[in-house]
Amino acid sequence: MRIDRRRFIQLSALAAVPLPYSPLLKSRQNDTLTEIFNNPTNIHRPFVRWWWNGDRVTKAEAERELDVLQRAGIGGVEINPIKWPENGDPIGINELQWGSEEWLDVVDTAVRGAKQRGMYCDMIIGSGWPFGGEFVPQDERSEIILLGTRNLEGGKQYQFTQTELLTSVPPPSTYANRVTGLFMLRLAPATMDAFTAGTDLSGELAKDLIQIDVPAGDHVFYYLLKVTGFQTVIQGAAGSNGPVINHYDRKAVENYLNRFGDILTKKLGPLDHHFRAFFTDSIELEGANWCRDMFDQFQQRNGYDLRPYFPYILFKVGEQGNAVKETYGSSFSPEVKGMLDRVRYDFHVTRVALFHERFIATFTGWCRKHGVKSRMQAYGMDCHPLEASMMIDIPECETWQFTPLVEEYEGLQKGRSYTISNKFVSSAAHLAGKQEISCEELTNTGEIFCNTLERIKVTGDQSNLSGVTHSVLHGFNYSPLETPFPGWIRYGTYLSERNTWWPFFRQWADYKSRLSAVFQHGEMQADIGVMFPLADLVAKYGFQRDPFPVVTYPPYVHCVWEAIHQNGYGCDYVSEKIIQQSTAGGGQFRYGTRSYKTLLLIEVETMMPETARSIEKLAAAGCKVIFIGKAPHLTPGLRADRGSDELISGISERIVTKYPKTTGVVMPPGDDLVGWARDLAQRFSLEPYVRIDNPVNHVSQLYYKDATRDIFFFTNYSAEKEHSFRARFDTNKTAWLWDAETGQQLLYPAGKNNELQLSLGPCETRLIVFDRAKSGKRFVANDPAGSTEIVLEGPWQLALHHVNGTEKTLSLDHLTDLTDVEGCKDFAGTITYQITTDIGKPSEHTWLNLGHINDISELTVNGQAAGTRWYGRHLYDISRLVRQGSNTIRIRITTTLGAYTKSLKENKAAQEWSWGRVPRPMGLAQPVKLLVRG
Repeated sequence: MRIDRRRFIQLSALAAVPLPYSPLLKSRQNDTLTEIFNNPTNIHRPFVRWWWNGDRVTKAEAERELDVLQRAGIGGVEINPIKWPENGDPIGINELQWGSEEWLDVVDTAVRGAKQRGMYCDMIIGSGWPFGGEFVPQDERSEIILLGTRNLEGGKQYQFTQTELLTSVPPPSTYANRVTGLFMLRLAPATMDAFTAGTDLSGELAKDLIQIDVPAGDHVFYYLLKVTGFQTVIQGAAGSNGPVINHYDRKAVENYLNRFGDILTKKLGPLDHHFRAFFTDSIELEGANWCRDMFDQFQQRNGYDLRPYFPYILFKVGEQGNAVKETYGSSFSPEVKGMLDRVRYDFHVTRVALFHERFIATFTGWCRKHGVKSRMQAYGMDCHPLEASMMIDIPECETWQFTPLVEEYEGLQKGRSYTISNKFVSSAAHLAGKQEISCEELTNTGEIFCNTLERIKVTGDQSNLSGVTHSVLHGFNYSPLETPFPGWIRYGTYLSERNTWWPFFRQWADYKSRLSAVFQHGEMQADIGVMFPLADLVAKYGFQRDPFPVVTYPPYVHCVWEAIHQNGYGCDYVSEKIIQQSTAGGGQFRYGTRSYKTLLLIEVETMMPETARSIEKLAAAGCKVIFIGKAPHLTPGLRADRGSDELISGISERIVTKYPKTTGVVMPPGDDLVGWARDLAQRFSLEPYVRIDNPVNHVSQLYYKDATRDIFFFTNYSAEKEHSFRARFDTNKTAWLWDAETGQQLLYPAGKNNELQLSLGPCETRLIVFDRAKSGKRFVANDPAGSTEIVLEGPWQLALHHVNGTEKTLSLDHLTDLTDVEGCKDFAGTITYQITTDIGKPSEHTWLNLGHINDISELTVNGQAAGTRWYGRHLYDISRLVRQGSNTIRIRITTTLGAYTKSLKENKAAQEWSWGRVPRPMGLAQPVKLLVRG
């Protein structure tokens, strides 16, 4: 069944409000922040990842979709060719080859069309992720060393064929044309109380039949495989799929980038005339860990040979390169395990350094050569979680929608949309002096038709809370309207002109753009530096596949920053290098433009001697140094001697003993992180940016500054709970409420010492700006507290307009969840509820309260529009619209597509993205109430 095309065109036309023109790559430097807040330029507006599904693209459709996006409030696109979705109907449109003349013609039209509309254009390098393609030569393809083990009994002889060993350890990804060979063979004691390299069996490597005579005692046979070209590009489009390049090989990276650049330049000319940035997506190398000179590089950087230890520091890996959870190999004494942990640290640090030097630096240098910015998600097993993003012009993180409705914020996982990488990425940007912090936002691979605008708002608010200032939405699928419903879909929240709530999307886009304008204009404040136990994590478990690590160490580590902000403070993550390169004085330590009064170390046991000495200097300068759980007492790496460990322990002891008022060791948090952070701040007399009298875990804040203003962003990311609190600010400026939905700037009532009463309804935010201006229109709270409630009794008349073109009417004596009403279970579209009621003598203050619903509501009273609500409380002030006697109230509800798409059992595309339960209720399920006061 197809959705009626005319209906969707009509819906889309409702959102056709033109954007203010903003010339490409030209900033409005003469505008004030207030002007930009009222009329954000396109650089402040959300961009979209524009999935070019299977590169079945035409010039005419590309132009049409740019118009659709511009009308919806989108400021730019990221052209992203992607594999054809198997369940899509191509409707006779040919799949173009990536890099072909026909494909380049469409790229040319798209980039020029974006420029003509004042929109920005980014582009992913290649197609899919990571870099790769059929054209990559054998010696430039990714490599992985895989570990296999066999337990062998002493005094016996064993034989293994080459084929048996080569096929016994499958790589995490399986490109058909991979090349696998034996790399290293070692026989080791099953129990190793003192380290031994074991028996080298390299003489057997070339043999078809490998024979092992095991001496007395149980042993373990370690065999390592080297697999070249094991991984294929994930979701690569035709012409740009195939084997992944070796990201640890500078020449391979250069050749790939130059080929990409040459193809585009030949058609388009200078790339900086068309593109803002080139993009590198997720670094998902599936455990790739090798290049031809790895042993040599390790020797040069660490001063010893890796070979004797190599089999024992590797993990067996499974899906996506993650370490498997099983017992294998020799049993090591604590001393030997500790030594191997140090070698493992050295190996992974060397590997990550090579990735930074040979991939990231090569990519950023190539972008600079072409006059465009680099944009990259620089995290994962191959990146330092903080320092890699400092190398990127526009560092990017990601914020997901894991469920279609807003979850309550609980425990260490539930309720969060931002991933653990976000705070690393935003901190890296702050430390590198960058204010443009990008985010792959609204990432969704599941119940895409059930997502509400309310869910999108909370996701975006949490994204901003993690430090994001620029959003690239995931994603807008290239999909002609002629395609059968639901169109072509590869990934992402269903941002589509075919979505029921698309006509209202502009309201969220405008809101989001105003916030981004403010955050890009100001500088986020933080005076607490937070250091992770990264060296300990790497030594024990290796670098993790962020933002979804297998190991979180310690379990609460990624929640500490949240509790800090919830209590009115601000923090950045810092690393050993940042601490070493900081200067200290006057109770602060400084790095670049950032300065911190407090250093918080989360269960850090291991650090470099240079770091410990720097921390001692910070403490001597009056900085507060707080050790959570334990104080550092170890050095990383094999070449660190016992004296170095004693040095670290001695420094930690001196710091705590010599400066007892400003330093100390505190217990780790329990379940109440908000209370724990409050108590910690009181013990060490930490001064907050804003004093919040009643902090809770579902309300948080950020503090930004520009040249003349103090800017506070408060957000309630609960869809059910309200929260009222007093907030006191240390400033003599005047409080203003900047309404990001309307662009209005209103004087906000303040008490003595700038104490404000803030009330946040579900999913609400407040942008409070302290400015020198003192006169203007005043904010008046629309608060129905103390009102008399009157339930509007039925019957209610309903008119249902289904997106499939059908219509029906109902009469309900009592409002109920429409999924329980016969014939409505699979409904999607608009529901108009109408009732005529006698209100009696009008009151000076009258509201209509629809309660909390999952859908979008529009209200008219006696034919006059009262507004739209698309999140939080659906509360309307109707004081000026009601009249004495009979009043006609009409409530128009726009539902999601979830119930309908789930019902389309024969529609493969709809079913692919409709797993899980459809959220309830649908429509108005609670009594509608008049609230009357006065």
